[in-house]
Amino acid sequence: MNTLDQPVTVAVVGTHSTGKSTFLARLAHELRRTGLQVSTVADLGEQAQRMGLPILWNHTWTSTLWIMTRGISNELEAWLHGDVVLVDRAVPDALGYHRAALEYRGEACTPEGLAHLEMLARAHSDRYHLVFRTQLDPDIPLGTNKVRDGNQKFRALADRHVGAVMTELALPWLPLAADGHAVALTLATSFVAEQLGDDALPGPASATA
Repeated sequence: MNTLDQPVTVAVVGTHSTGKSTFLARLAHELRRTGLQVSTVADLGEQAQRMGLPILWNHTWTSTLWIMTRGISNELEAWLHGDVVLVDRAVPDALGYHRAALEYRGEACTPEGLAHLEMLARAHSDRYHLVFRTQLDPDIPLGTNKVRDGNQKFRALADRHVGAVMTELALPWLPLAADGHAVALTLATSFVAEQLGDDALPGPASATA
């Protein structure tokens, strides 16, 4: 991690409908209770779809580049407004989705195109101080609070490719299981307290991957 002056940044990656937004909403609530200013960066999938950009197994190079660059822009804006920034899908997540979409459709991207996306993901990866990766459990039914994609084959491909990207980038992460939110909340709040030098937050001494 470099030493640029930025807020503590916590991100979540992983395939869809695995609890990322729910966890970050709970984390934001816990951090705000301590008096911290918390900025959030939302998942861009629905916004991309409203604009007419393809998502999920239809992801293209263009839609992936838009999500990555818009995500970076939103993160930089969030830096201005919080002690802590919470990111629903770190930038490398989009690269994993693009690779999953290519495999699902049996297509290939040009080496130059992939290299550009990989460079962008790699260059931005050290902006994240703490990353959680959700754990896919196909036996847990999809939530009903909004319209959700039911393509389990692509969901599993996205899970695998996001994990592979994180490994390639050597980006440390902590697991976020469906039944592990309480533990992850403790780890995250403790990590933020340690980074900010604030002893008021509860939890163990550190959260390292």
